[in-house]
Amino acid sequence: MILTPQPVPVPLPSPVGVEAISLAETLGRGALAIAAYAALGVILLIIGFYVIDMAIPGKLSHLIKSDRNPNATLLTASGLAAVGLIVAASIWSSGGALHEGLLATAVFGLVGIAVQTVAMIAFDKIAGMSVRDLVSEPELQPGARLLAVTHLVIGLITAVAVI
Repeated sequence: MILTPQPVPVPLPSPVGVEAISLAETLGRGALAIAAYAALGVILLIIGFYVIDMAIPGKLSHLIKSDRNPNATLLTASGLAAVGLIVAASIWSSGGALHEGLLATAVFGLVGIAVQTVAMIAFDKIAGMSVRDLVSEPELQPGARLLAVTHLVIGLITAVAVI
């Protein structure tokens, strides 16, 4: 019995440029997704800013820039941070499906903004913490700190619910 060596299959090299095209396509799609999510995130932050502006008496940009009001600044920053948490969680949960992820991010972001607004009004009514009174004070108030933490917690709860 004579054993003859069997040929060992050798993988053929890929045609030149195939990996580069695939990599370029992948990078292009990834960059497009980043740009789309970033644009949507900025839009949601702008909407969040204007909703907070409507909920807080006075012109919010004036209260922050000119009056340097720490209460208005803290409430705005915490509200926008909460929107950012919701947007990040929505992107994370999209699983790479760009169109569905963008839609989910838009819906969840708007829901988060609405929930925060309702919470601010509820605190005003139930706990007797008037946002109007808080932003009229030139010194940082304990109620503004509490409401800011509430914003963040609501954003975190909404973000975890999205995931």
